Amino acid sequence: MSAPSTRVDGWALLSATVKGVGKKYSQDSLGALSVADGRAAVLTVADGHGSAAHFRSDLGSLWAVEEFTACARGFAQEAVRVGADVTGWTGLRTEARRLPQQVAHRWRERALWHDSNSPAHGGRYLPGAADDAADLAVYGSTLIGAVLTEDMLFCWQLGDGDIVLVDAEGTPHTPLSTGPDMGDETDSLCEPEPWRKMRSHWQPFTTGAPPAVLISTDGLSKSFADHQGFLDFATGVTDRAAGQGVPAVQGQLADWLERAAKYSGDDTTFVGAFAATAPTGQTAPPTVEQ
Repeated sequence: MSAPSTRVDGWALLSATVKGVGKKYSQDSLGALSVADGRAAVLTVADGHGSAAHFRSDLGSLWAVEEFTACARGFAQEAVRVGADVTGWTGLRTEARRLPQQVAHRWRERALWHDSNSPAHGGRYLPGAADDAADLAVYGSTLIGAVLTEDMLFCWQLGDGDIVLVDAEGTPHTPLSTGPDMGDETDSLCEPEPWRKMRSHWQPFTTGAPPAVLISTDGLSKSFADHQGFLDFATGVTDRAAGQGVPAVQGQLADWLERAAKYSGDDTTFVGAFAATAPTGQTAPPTVEQ
């Protein structure tokens, strides 16, 4: 794959989500928002835990996406304003460190408000009762979010799922990977002070932005026999977006995720941002292997 132009003329967005096999409804949520006249993108996915103990986690994942997007939108606009001016980067990084706590507080307020009106386990919720009177575990959700401009990437992650950067040479990178899958245990927004467990990554693009930034819930990566198969899927999607255009890939993405969900059995959600100047690459379809 040849190197892209160092000037990115906006971002093309891609997104899809499918329900896990045999599930009544999906616990995943997603967001893909163009900001500042297309000069920035805000991407997010959230995976509600979905077990019997987390029976309102579809709401939890929806709120996670909505609150992250609300907080990240203004941050993205400021990132575009600062651009390549290094004197403004320290301030941006300070705001980036504050964002997880802002999102967590907003998510918690929504969960408390909902539970106060409809207690998860019945009974009456007394006004002024301590917050721990509410069972927020029923709303439990993971969260991955990113803010992307032509000059930099900020990303945050709580719990499982994946974020992949595909660089100018077509090589995938996973900046927030923690290694092997954590199984059924994962960090969650329903925990006390979840922002303390949220991982983050900041990366300036000094030689041009990557062709793609891709985020997915763990239902996608779990559908592959190994991690390399998942990374091959990410690079395959990027190559097809470059060669055939993002609209063509959007038209096929749900089918690919449906195939993945048959292997993982889980809800499967994927969002991506592609540099408008991304080069033409190989057009072989990405594969999902058992």
